[in-house]
Amino acid sequence: MKEFGYRRAHDVTDAVALLAADPGARFLGGGTNLVDLMKSGVERPDRLVDIRELPLDRVEPTADGGLRIGATTTNSDLAAHPEVRRRYPALAQAVLAGASGQLRNMATVGGNLLQRTRCGYFTDLSQPCNKRAPGSGCPAVAGEHHNHAVLGASGHCVAVHPSDMGVALTAFDAVVSYESVEGPGETPFADFYLPVGETPHRETALPPGALITHVSLPAAPVAAHSRYRKVRERASYAFAIGSVAAALDIEDGLVREARLALGAVASRPWRARAAEAVLTGAPADGASFAAAADAELAAARPLPDNGYKVTLMRNLVVSVLTGLAAGDTR
Repeated sequence: MKEFGYRRAHDVTDAVALLAADPGARFLGGGTNLVDLMKSGVERPDRLVDIRELPLDRVEPTADGGLRIGATTTNSDLAAHPEVRRRYPALAQAVLAGASGQLRNMATVGGNLLQRTRCGYFTDLSQPCNKRAPGSGCPAVAGEHHNHAVLGASGHCVAVHPSDMGVALTAFDAVVSYESVEGPGETPFADFYLPVGETPHRETALPPGALITHVSLPAAPVAAHSRYRKVRERASYAFAIGSVAAALDIEDGLVREARLALGAVASRPWRARAAEAVLTGAPADGASFAAAADAELAAARPLPDNGYKVTLMRNLVVSVLTGLAAGDTR
């Protein structure tokens, strides 16, 4: 591991200034992803700016009926918060599905959103990778890609985003607030992750050196009737090969409102807007749920070894929506 400096930030302004003064610095929250990447040599910061003691670790109701989540809130605290469990159960379920208890006790909300892909080529310095070394190529396209993207990928990168939390936040129209040297700002979650395109190394819309301070969830009554379900290769602890965050509001047998986001299918959490459009106003039955899944997955472009994901995601969407229609939010 490369030697690095260490500073503890005293407030948000101090944290942003420290990073601005040293372009080779990185913020350190829980370190559950960054420290691993430092050990492997993928990340080589000159300095770590510790933000864990900043007063950003609270979950608070907002005036409009939503929630404001501090960026240094641990995943464990977020999943256990009674208002999260009551108003946005799919978010609590996503966090609990995301890692082991030990990792959740350390990992932070802001860090979770900024975690890097788990693509083996990205973490292997002996291999080219456009995310790690722009312009070097993407060997996953012709190599090992069974858990890679089927939506929104490009020839420059086919890796998927690993966050479970991000899938639920995508479904509920979260907003990311940040502080930069230019002052405070915010970005809707729909715009937070950049399309992979020709620049897969540019992953978010955050300004350089910006610090995530909060994530806000607007009021969404439909979210109280939501569910997150994850498919993984082992039950104990693993990244998803497919996941769904969904919410339904049903009246007189018809879907009044639907929220749907997919995980582990693209370089970012995938909002299933085509499926939502099919569901809205449709009967809350298996035929509608299948039609919605088919509408979203019509854009899928699987690689030779990950075509199974299209069938898996179709079945997963139908299963989750069927459960919600029957009142199952577990």
